[in-house]
Amino acid sequence: MPELIEVELYRRVVDRAVGRRIAGVDAPDAWFCKGVDPATLVAALTGRTLEGTRRRGKLLLVDTDGPVLGLRFGMTGRVLVDGAGPIERLEYSSGRDDPAWCRFGLRFTDGGDLALIDPRRLGGVELDPDEDRLGPDAATVGRAALRDLLARSQAPLKARLMDQARLAGVGNLICDETLWRARLDPARPAGSLTPAEVGRLHRHLRATIALLTERGGSHTGDLQAQRSRDGRCPTCHRLLLRRTVGGRTTYSCPHHQR
Repeated sequence: MPELIEVELYRRVVDRAVGRRIAGVDAPDAWFCKGVDPATLVAALTGRTLEGTRRRGKLLLVDTDGPVLGLRFGMTGRVLVDGAGPIERLEYSSGRDDPAWCRFGLRFTDGGDLALIDPRRLGGVELDPDEDRLGPDAATVGRAALRDLLARSQAPLKARLMDQARLAGVGNLICDETLWRARLDPARPAGSLTPAEVGRLHRHLRATIALLTERGGSHTGDLQAQRSRDGRCPTCHRLLLRRTVGGRTTYSCPHHQR
């Protein structure tokens, strides 16, 4: 499923299209267009030139010489530029492609294209998205900002870290891997962390994102292979605890995550 890491890999691919001019826009699914009707979207983007790309959490932002195009990928969205992308198959998604899954596309004047493929139709496209609805990006968040977003909260630590309005980009896999590496229980109140624990969480959050980006995806963590009912902690080899925290299936080690 696309988390911060996958969207960053998508951004790097889309960035190769910077400088190209949009000859046409394909928006066949009105539901996929968020806050704008397809005709308006087509009119706003046709003839525009891509000027740059940015990312905030799981939101990919494409700057044009007109409006900003926002791309969201839900659980199964992928982006292709000229028929190629950085990820052929997402964890928990279909291993095949169907033309009907192309929810949005740009055609460039040089003959190339950009396509957003989404089997489960959980992503979306929008114009000039409100970036301030999102918290600081998890890949660059500072220790003080992380401390402040956790402070005094009685919500489970995992739920707080995955609240995109508080911290943008952390999904289920990154969160479990980070908390396992930081030796913190996902279910404990977020505001209960000591200053030393906040510092440890901050180090491991940044390091985990960097490592999994280098490996090629949020599914490449050491804990990932053990995410099953009989999975064992890669460190101590004891059975992992499987439960629901913050509405998401969660794996943690009851022995060393406190």
